[in-house]
Formats: sequence, structure tokens, C-alpha cells
Amino acid sequence: MKTKDIILIAMFAALIAVGSYIRIPFPMCPKTLHVLFTTLAGVLLGSRKGAMSVIVFILLGLAGLPVFTGGGGISYVVQPTFGYMIGFIVGTFVTGTIVHSGKPTMQRLLVGCFSGMLIIYAIGMAYYWFISYFWLDKPIGIVPLFIYCFLILVPGDICFCILAAMLGKRLIPVLKLDQYKKKTA
Repeated sequence: MKTKDIILIAMFAALIAVGSYIRIPFPMCPKTLHVLFTTLAGVLLGSRKGAMSVIVFILLGLAGLPVFTGGGGISYVVQPTFGYMIGFIVGTFVTGTIVHSGKPTMQRLLVGCFSGMLIIYAIGMAYYWFISYFWLDKPIGIVPLFIYCFLILVPGDICFCILAAMLGKRLIPVLKLDQYKKKTA
């Protein structure tokens, strides 16, 4: 890996951690800037490097650094919202895969961003339900889960996806990313 790649991965891991501290309280899941920064990681770094930045962020949190919204430590794995962290890895990978599969048009950027967001929610909500039902012994119904962990939060993330696509469209030429040099030439 090149030094530039390592710096970008570390920078996005730090941005995702900062996104934990910028939050809006909601009943079940706090709203943070995670989706914006993980989506941007996929858009700008690609699938593998973007997912790597999310993995670094999660490993730092599991090691005990208070980078997650609720702190840090290995016990965070049994928090109902940890599924969103797993979703960030897969969502970032999918976003990067779609965006980097061709010329970075606005349509491709939007499809990649929204696809990643849907995967984050799918994994996050499934994990939330599973942990609530089997670990916490406080089952949550499908309707409240959908309302509190999707419907209330998704409008903000739609805005974040649009913002990430617009930023990606502007930043990709500025960063002179190697993976796009071949596709735009």
C-alpha cells in the first residue's frame, strides 16, 4: 500500500470517529455523521480502502478508545446499535464497488451511496432486533423497529447520501485518485 493510501485510510477512520461525537438524540438510535463519512470513504477511497478505514475505526473502538457514540470497548458488540457498525463496513464496500465500477457520473455516485445506505440499515436493523430479542430479552416489534431505527433516521441519511455524491463529484478530480485515471482517460 502506498503512503497516500495509508494516510487517507487513517484520515477517514478519524473522520468517522469525529462523526460519533456530532449527534442528534433520537429515541432508539442516535443520529450521527457516520453515514456521511463512511459513504464518503467508499466514494473517495473505493471498496477495499474505504472498508479498511471503517474496520480501523471499529477496531479502535473495540480496543477501548471511546470512538463509538456510546463509548468503546469489546462489550459494545452486544449493544443493539453495533449492527450499524457492521453495516458500515459492508455498505462502504458496496458503495465503493458501485462508484468505482465506471466513470464517476452523478447517477453512479447516487446509486452507490443509496445502495450502501440501504445495506447499513438492513444489517443494523436486523442486528438491533436480534440483540434486543435474544441478548437483552427486551423484544422489539417489527413496526417500532421500522419506525425508530429507519423511518425517523432515514431522511437525514438521504441528505447525507446526496451530499456525499456531490462532494465525491467535486473531490474525485481534485484528489487525482489512481483508480479513476484509467477510466476517464
